[in-house]
Amino acid sequence: MFDLSIWKLLVLGVLALIIFGPDQLPKIASQAGRALRDLRRIADSAKADLQEGLGPEFQDFDIADLHPRNFVRKHLWDEHDGNGNGQSYAAEIPVPTGEPLLSPGESPPYDAEAT
Repeated sequence: MFDLSIWKLLVLGVLALIIFGPDQLPKIASQAGRALRDLRRIADSAKADLQEGLGPEFQDFDIADLHPRNFVRKHLWDEHDGNGNGQSYAAEIPVPTGEPLLSPGESPPYDAEAT
């Protein structure tokens, strides 16, 4: 997600040590960890409240399905049989061959109703 390599983390650590100093850095790190834990707890409770508010009809609802990538994969690319088993349409997608549709000098087909 952030694409942090070991060198980038090392540079960030050195910068934090220079900016905050060796005395303040442990305090700031513990505060950041506590803030992350609190944010996770808030997000988990909001997710539980949402699922509880939706009722028993949406018991199997997963919030991750709302992510655009998962939504498209679930609703457009997979055919579901109702049991969660899907068959992928990926094998049915035609692969372009790279050949031109028309030969040079050939006019495209004309559809009077389309124009």
